[in-house]
Amino acid sequence: MNNEPLKIKKRGEDGHRLITVRIREETLSELDKIASESNYSRNELINIILKHGVENIVIE
Repeated sequence: MNNEPLKIKKRGEDGHRLITVRIREETLSELDKIASESNYSRNELINIILKHGVENIVIE
């Protein structure tokens, strides 16, 4: 048996932050549909979409 301690980081110290966002029911339904079809979790899908949006936004 391995007696080494289990080392974990405190929550929030993994480069991610937990936030709350209000979203329209229709948008959430569409996200859930896409997540189901793509085998991504809702969270993973939202992060992919946000990353793409942030990297490709043009402010005029």
